[in-house]
Amino acid sequence: MIRIESVTKLFTDFKAVDSVSLEIKEGELFSLLGPNGAGKTTLMKMIVGLLNPTSGNVFIDEHGILKEPVAAKRLMGYIPDRPFVYEKLTGREYLLFVANMYHLDENNVEKRAHELIELFSLANFEHELIEGYSHGMKQRLVFASAMIHNPKYLIVDEPMVGLDPRGITLLKAIFRSMRKKGRAILMSTHDLHVAEQLSDRVGIINEGRIIALGTPQELREQADIKGGTLESVFLKLTHEDTIEDLDL
Repeated sequence: MIRIESVTKLFTDFKAVDSVSLEIKEGELFSLLGPNGAGKTTLMKMIVGLLNPTSGNVFIDEHGILKEPVAAKRLMGYIPDRPFVYEKLTGREYLLFVANMYHLDENNVEKRAHELIELFSLANFEHELIEGYSHGMKQRLVFASAMIHNPKYLIVDEPMVGLDPRGITLLKAIFRSMRKKGRAILMSTHDLHVAEQLSDRVGIINEGRIIALGTPQELREQADIKGGTLESVFLKLTHEDTIEDLDL
């Protein structure tokens, strides 16, 4: 279980995340929704240990991210919204580099890397320098690297950006497979259709605070919207104005 306990993050006088508490359970896909600047990426960076909270703590199973960062990070795979890769490596070299950081058994790494290269349709490019990859290919490589160690928890910030329809379909299938195996996914996304389609639970964050939490159906009840889409629920709960048809 990922347990977030009263996490707050201040940047000088600006409170980017304000006393957020959440639990993401094993076998669950949890979607984090919110307007731009709401605190989604800041919260996710604290969960994976890239930012220290001003107060509060994050636990990955029994490991506190502040006191046991290495043990906590071994359990997670992370795909940021703007992934960085070493472009002077080939795709295959990059996967083996990441595997080495996790101190994976060398006897199993080659097989695992081959499986992921095939899964993400990178076999024709595995010996090419990453600098020649398209954006979508780099995104698929980053997903493969995040999964090289079979993480118990996958933390994904805007996973669908840059992927073509086939890549999106593959990603949905991977998420469903992980859930069946008892693994958990925490996904931040602006794609409300995907969130509604895949999520077990949804949290809506606005101005650094969780303002709604529950299944898509529970959020409809909280917003007092019967039969509406998650988009209509989101707009109502975040007090976003509906954009009418424009004549430009």
